[in-house]
Amino acid sequence: MFRLDGKTALVTGASRGIGEAVARRLAAQGARVILAARTVERLESVAEEIAAAGGEARVLALDLAEPAAVPAALGALPEDWRDAEVLVNNAGITADNLLARMSLEDWERVLRTNLTGAYAVTKELLRGMMRRRWGRIVSISSVVGLMGNAGQANYAASKAGLVGFSKSLARELGSRNITVNVVAPGYIETAMTVTLPESSRKELQASIALRRLGTVDDVAWAVLFLASEEAGYITGHTLNVSGGLYI
Repeated sequence: MFRLDGKTALVTGASRGIGEAVARRLAAQGARVILAARTVERLESVAEEIAAAGGEARVLALDLAEPAAVPAALGALPEDWRDAEVLVNNAGITADNLLARMSLEDWERVLRTNLTGAYAVTKELLRGMMRRRWGRIVSISSVVGLMGNAGQANYAASKAGLVGFSKSLARELGSRNITVNVVAPGYIETAMTVTLPESSRKELQASIALRRLGTVDDVAWAVLFLASEEAGYITGHTLNVSGGLYI
């Protein structure tokens, strides 16, 4: 089940965390994976490990803070790698602050990277999916985009924007057999959460129905499902992967 043999997938923000886990999972299920991020050093290590496990991966330097540069970056890929059938819009940044103290630069930088960057990559890959009449677009939002969070108005706006973007695209592309969905993770185990004081960690876990933080693999499995043939009748949906933090 959930095999992606013969498919090419592009994952943005694939150098670490959720993006890396997604890329590894898609490769393990047979996809050729384009690993995209701003710097390539870590990507090359991930690509080597995927190859060592029997998969196939290619590295792509891609800075979504510069959406206008996306077409040229994708155009630099070898021709047989340019038409990815699966796109995972995962790359994102934060610049947290209360709105009263938030600079216009931080507002615009987060929206440009998280939302406009997803627009730029999606638009470039869309024609190939339409021509083949098959495609899977999965964007990584956040429960913050569904429920809000103090000090993250810019981040929440960008993640909520991905939901509206995806719903609209789902209506545009359904007749071409292209599905467009969203995964909204909650609190996920990362290098940052590992350093939390024990008291803060317990308080955080207490707010989650399953009483634990999620893992990057929890998110990767959800993305794999939505990218698969088995999820072919699901589109315009936001899959909440938060362990019951947001219900």
